[in-house]
Amino acid sequence: MNVPFVSAALLGTLLFSAVLVGQQSAPTPPKLELAFELHAEVAKPDEVGVVAGGTRRVIPILGGTFSGSGLKGKILPGGADHQLLQPDGFTQLEARYILQTEQGEMIYVNNRGMRHGPAEVLARLNAGERVDPNLIYFRTAATIETAAPRLQWMSRALFICVGERYPTEVVVRFYRVM
Repeated sequence: MNVPFVSAALLGTLLFSAVLVGQQSAPTPPKLELAFELHAEVAKPDEVGVVAGGTRRVIPILGGTFSGSGLKGKILPGGADHQLLQPDGFTQLEARYILQTEQGEMIYVNNRGMRHGPAEVLARLNAGERVDPNLIYFRTAATIETAAPRLQWMSRALFICVGERYPTEVVVRFYRVM
């Protein structure tokens, strides 16, 4: 049997390295920092109907505002939230829209997530009634694209969002994952 020769010095270095690797601490868990909050004015849903994955509906975004640390502007009309509702009320969300800062910078948002809660609360919400947002789990993950040099930090970060749905408005708080 041919066994490769390993010097004592090399073996010692390898063992010492293995001990150091084993002693390294885990990476620090991510923190969330509130980046901005938006208030989107929405139209009544356009019901497509029952499709292969559930009930499809599209909710037009009519406009609105956003503000945060060093950010302020408006939501441009023309975006929409594309939803797929399951029979139990679980809803998959994908909203795409454009923000414009007061300086004229454009920000493209793709926000995907979910909303669910107790059946009776969801029925009221889907009927257009105002419900306590604490009774609904409404969370999304947003990615952002912008050509604005001062806003490149937005294109290079992930955002976890907490939403609230009201009859004619959606409020979304964007938390930057640090």
